[in-house]
Amino acid sequence: MSAEAGRHILLSGGNAADAAVAIVAAQGVVAPETCGIGGDLFALIHARGEEAPLAINASGRSGSGADAAILRDLGHQTVPREHPLTVTIPGCVDGLQAISERVGTVSMASCLEPAITLAKEGFAASTEQSRAFTAMAGVYRDNPAVADFYPDGEAVQAGDIVTRPQLGRTLQEIADGGRDAFYRGRASEDIIAVLGPHVTDDDLARSQFEWVDPIGIDIRDDVAWTLPPNSAGYLGPGTLAVFSRLDPPLDPTDPLWWHLLIEAHRSLAWERDTLVAEPRTAPIDPMELLSSERLDGAAEAISRDRAGIWPTRPAQPSGTAYMCVADDAGLAVSIIQSNYRGTGSPFGAARSGFLLQDRGGGFSLERGHPNELLPGKRPAHTLSPTLWTRDKSASWLLGTRGGEIQPQLVAQMGARAILGGSALEEAQRAPRWTMRRYGPGEVSAVSLEPGSDMAAHLRSLGHIVTEEMRPQPGWGPMGIIDLTGPDVMAAADPRVDTARALVL
Repeated sequence: MSAEAGRHILLSGGNAADAAVAIVAAQGVVAPETCGIGGDLFALIHARGEEAPLAINASGRSGSGADAAILRDLGHQTVPREHPLTVTIPGCVDGLQAISERVGTVSMASCLEPAITLAKEGFAASTEQSRAFTAMAGVYRDNPAVADFYPDGEAVQAGDIVTRPQLGRTLQEIADGGRDAFYRGRASEDIIAVLGPHVTDDDLARSQFEWVDPIGIDIRDDVAWTLPPNSAGYLGPGTLAVFSRLDPPLDPTDPLWWHLLIEAHRSLAWERDTLVAEPRTAPIDPMELLSSERLDGAAEAISRDRAGIWPTRPAQPSGTAYMCVADDAGLAVSIIQSNYRGTGSPFGAARSGFLLQDRGGGFSLERGHPNELLPGKRPAHTLSPTLWTRDKSASWLLGTRGGEIQPQLVAQMGARAILGGSALEEAQRAPRWTMRRYGPGEVSAVSLEPGSDMAAHLRSLGHIVTEEMRPQPGWGPMGIIDLTGPDVMAAADPRVDTARALVL
C-alpha cells in the first residue's frame, strides 16, 4: 500500500523525493508496528551529475529534562522502555518537510494525500501487523493512540479493515499547516501530556533535522555512501570494504566466503558502542570511521582459518521501515524511518493517533560515556541506509530494517548482489546470518537461516553457530534497486508478505 502511494505520486508528476515522502507517510499509517510520525528518519538523496548525495539526519533529541542520574537513582543500568525518558522527540515530520521543500517538485500536502486517504478510508491488516499487536496487547490494548487496532478489546486479525481517523486528522493538520501544526499544535500537547517534565514546548519547537555531510568509501567500481554518527551506518559499507580487501572467493556457497564476511563485520563492530554518538561527543571524527588506515588494520587482523577475538591489539583513537525510490530523471532516494524496537515505546499521542518511539534506549547511563543520556542530545542510532554512486550517477540503493543487525544484512546483500553479481531475486532468497554479540572480547556467535549448509564449516573455524528452523522475518525485509544497467531492477524480500518492489 505504501509502495502504491509512491507510484501514485510519480504518475501524478512528482519526483523520487516526493514519492519517498508519500511512501514514508503511508507506511506509518498502514504499518505502525514498524514506523510512524512518532519516530525518526534518515535519508540519502542523489541527483545525477552530483559528486555526493544529500544526507539528512532527522533524528530527534532528548528533552531538556533528560538526565541519566534520574534512572541511575532508580537502580537502572540501561534506559527502560517503560520510563518516559525512553522517548526522544520525533524527527520524522521535520525530515519529511525538509525533503519536500529542498528536493520535491509537488507540495507536501499532495504527498500526504495518499496516507490521509488510507487513514480515513481504511486498509487491510497484514499478518505481520496482527502478530505484532497480538503480542503487545498487554501494553497497548488500553492505549487510545492505537485503539483502532483493538476493536472490542482484541487485536486485529489479518484481513480486518482498519481505519485511523485520529491519525488522518493529524496528517491533514500537517498538510495544511506544515511542521508547526505538529510540533506546536495538538500533537505537541499530546506528547507533553505523556512525557511530563522531561519535554517542554521549547524542546518540541526546536528543529529536529539537519543536512549533514555523508561519509563514503570506494568499493570496486562504486562509492558507497551512508549517514555519519549518530547513525551506525558506516558498519555496512565498512564491512564490505574490509571484505573486499581479503581476496574473498567469488562463490557465496564457499564456507570461506561466509567466514570472511562474518569476520569483516566483527573486526569493525566491536567498537561500535564507543564510537557511535553525536559528533560533538564522539571520540573520533566521523570521516575517520571509513579511513583506509582503519580498514586496512581491520583486514590485517583477520585470520582466514580461525574466528578472531577483538580487540587484537590496543584500541585506536526492530521496528523500522526502509524504502528506496528512483525516477527516470536520475534522482534517487534511500530513506529509512523507525519507531525503534518494534512498535516503539508504550507511550502514545492519545488524541493524535500515533505511538512515540523509544530511541532513548540507545543512550548510555554510564557517566562520561560518549553516548550518555543528557538534555538535548541525539542517541546512538541503528538506522543505516546506503546509496551507491558510479560516475556521478546513483548505481545502487540498499537498506533494511532490523535494528542493530541492519549493517550485517546490508553487508550480506552487498556482497552477493553488488560485489558478487548475483541476481537480485537470488540474493533476496539466499540464507542470511546475524550476530548479537560482537563487543570487545566476544567470541563469534552466529545464527544461521536454514539452507546454507555452513554450520559445520563455520564451527570448524571457531564460530559458535545456532541454526534457525525457518527463515526469519526480522532479518529483513531488504530493499534494493539496481540502477547500473539499461533497465532498472528491483526485487522484494520473500521473508515479509508486505514487502513490495515496483518498476514503472
